[in-house]
Amino acid sequence: MADYDIGELKKKAENYRDAEKHPVFRKEVDDLLAAQSWDELHERFYTTLSFGTAGIRGIIGGGTNRINPLVVRTVSAALGRYMVSMTAPDADPPSIVIAYDSRRYSDLFAREAALTLAASGVHVYLFDTLHPVPLLSFAVRHLGALAGVVITASHNPAAYNGYKVYWSDGAQVTPPHDKAIAEIITQVDVLDIPDMEETEARASGRLESVPASVDNAYYEAVLASIRRPDAVRDIPVTVVYSPLHGSGNIPVRNLLERLGVTTIVVPEQEKPDGAFPTVALPNPESAKAMEMALKLGKERKADIILGTDPDADRLGIAVPVSPDKSRYELLNGNQIAILLFDYLAGCYSALAKGRDDVPSAYPPGSGRKTPVLVKSIVTTDVVRRIAEDQGIVCREVLTGFKYVAEELAVLEGSAGDARFFLFGAEESYGYLTVPFVRDKDAVSTAVVAVEMLCAHARRGISLYERLHEIYREYGFSFEAVVSNDYAGSAGKQKMQEIMEKFRGKTPGDVLLGSTIQEIVDYASGAVQGLPKADVLVFYLSGGVKLVVRPSGTEPKIKYYLFHTADHDMSESVAREQFDCLVARIGKEHT
Repeated sequence: MADYDIGELKKKAENYRDAEKHPVFRKEVDDLLAAQSWDELHERFYTTLSFGTAGIRGIIGGGTNRINPLVVRTVSAALGRYMVSMTAPDADPPSIVIAYDSRRYSDLFAREAALTLAASGVHVYLFDTLHPVPLLSFAVRHLGALAGVVITASHNPAAYNGYKVYWSDGAQVTPPHDKAIAEIITQVDVLDIPDMEETEARASGRLESVPASVDNAYYEAVLASIRRPDAVRDIPVTVVYSPLHGSGNIPVRNLLERLGVTTIVVPEQEKPDGAFPTVALPNPESAKAMEMALKLGKERKADIILGTDPDADRLGIAVPVSPDKSRYELLNGNQIAILLFDYLAGCYSALAKGRDDVPSAYPPGSGRKTPVLVKSIVTTDVVRRIAEDQGIVCREVLTGFKYVAEELAVLEGSAGDARFFLFGAEESYGYLTVPFVRDKDAVSTAVVAVEMLCAHARRGISLYERLHEIYREYGFSFEAVVSNDYAGSAGKQKMQEIMEKFRGKTPGDVLLGSTIQEIVDYASGAVQGLPKADVLVFYLSGGVKLVVRPSGTEPKIKYYLFHTADHDMSESVAREQFDCLVARIGKEHT
């Protein structure tokens, strides 16, 4: 027998249907009601999508536990109400920038958000075409807007979409703003959401297109940030690139072509398509998603292969591992972070020493300041060891790039008198190398990757060779992420049970065949300088570290495994040990 009240469920479904204006989504629920598909209706209505990590994300469809026009309008009404409340009565209306990627209904959701916000008394700048996250973040700052929204579900499967909110600094919204918006959402009457026609919104000046000059300002800023432009000009490079049917195609190609770099785009994955027909998961972390790019790279003897996810905030890289370019290796997120940080640290070192071959792409006086690396707690410790070795400050933050952005905000204040931002990284292929964007930026990082390739080529070494030079100096380091999915209402309960089981462990217990030496529970608030979070870190014997955390955007638990081998251990032996540990996670924690 069903463990829900059919009468109550039917009432929720009918209330949604009555408030939803869009015929496609309304019909979905109508059809389920007519068919008495109570189990499916339960999944769609047992809860409401929560305003969590900078916004909402969910499966596209009719229902309160789905993302649809009504949910988008509800969140937009709450956001508009909050923005107006944060603006002085005699001031100009607050402004917002809205962007969207290639996912299904992204353009519709962006338009619904724009009209609801305009009707709520907000001045709206709406991109006319799909644009990636980094350009939205840049545009918020460039136009002096109070907030920003991008319609995207990042790297999630095609069934998903989302609504991500940014604040005036160009970063994902954080407390107290996110909590206030979430509270207002609960107060919105879905039958009385502000609305207006697009013609009226544009005629009144409440809605306008984002000026084309914004894109060019971003491009110019990225090009000005290049540290060794001569190397890019002097070294002929062939890049194979896949936007994975997303929004990175135009900006990445624009920048590389301005630099004179030969760029070959994977033709089957060039056009925007929210069905992502060539991949199961549009994520450059996935080897399968990058298969076409790797195949084309081998055919064209590419010097580097790049891939970006649908909203172009994540960057994947593959490099040749043989001189004849017949074999390529897809780097993991930590390896990319190591190479990028090593390169940027070397550029800064040359600047600080007064060498004239590195033009100052850094703020004035940077050579006399201490650079800052910001990394998440689940990003490789190799970058921290490089930072310590080179006198660079390393700040560790919780997972979520909004925490990296918070550190940038600190550096804009008085702390910036002595320090400046050099690099931000998350192991999930998220990087930031420029200070004028406040989220992961695969577009500008793609340029840095090509620049880095050229600079090392001048020295006669490949990126793969440089990576192993770093390992030999700082120790072989292996990292892996294992994710287990727990969908639906039953899955949520299962995730809670698993986390409680882990919290029952104590030092001295055995985990993954190793002895637990120390446990750090971020939920206790005991970690100085960091907010509470549902994250556990286990330090095990033999140089092993395991981080366990539920995802903030997906119904899954992630296990991050780290192992740094002794310097006297061969890479092959260390790899064999690590692979055994990864296999144990898959067997023991499902």
